[in-house]
Amino acid sequence: MARKLKIFLLLFSFSYGILAQKPFKQELWWSVWHPFAALKVKKIHKKVSIVYNANNTKLLLDGYTTGGRLDAFRHAFFMAAFAQKIKIKKLRKLGIAHEKGNYRQFLKRQSENGELPDSLGSVMDLANNELGFKIGSENKKKTLEELKGEVIKEINNGKALVMKRANGSYVDCNNKIIDSLSYKGKWFVPKCLVPSK
Repeated sequence: MARKLKIFLLLFSFSYGILAQKPFKQELWWSVWHPFAALKVKKIHKKVSIVYNANNTKLLLDGYTTGGRLDAFRHAFFMAAFAQKIKIKKLRKLGIAHEKGNYRQFLKRQSENGELPDSLGSVMDLANNELGFKIGSENKKKTLEELKGEVIKEINNGKALVMKRANGSYVDCNNKIIDSLSYKGKWFVPKCLVPSK
């Protein structure tokens, strides 16, 4: 029993250093159960971050890091790169773990990319992860630049999901501007998901 606990603690501490950014507790648990996949994620994440952070990437999209095409690109692109080397089943669990972490972040009133996470943001992120899995698994030999082009093409073709906006403000599915103060501290906000075209 003590040996098993030692191995578990060793794996847990090792996994803490694997993920590329400060991980949520749920992501740490994922890395404990998938240590080799987590090592690959860390290695790939560094390379993908360089491509993602290039100025021309943001110019090709809308610049909204939350709820927009840039947000959709981030999820689809990172997952596409991971899916070139890692089984989708494992990556799907990582995506779900990340969204569970976002919910805990919401409960603690901690923002992500300048906004408090919400329920529809999680739905959007998971859907865009799925797009990334598809693109990555169909383009295993492409370079990151080529993969980036594939993801942007799919976003421009409306294959990703984004939150509907009018003049920069979120709107519901009836085009009514959402008063953010009315939904302050609420997980369910009546935003509207639309294709990224």
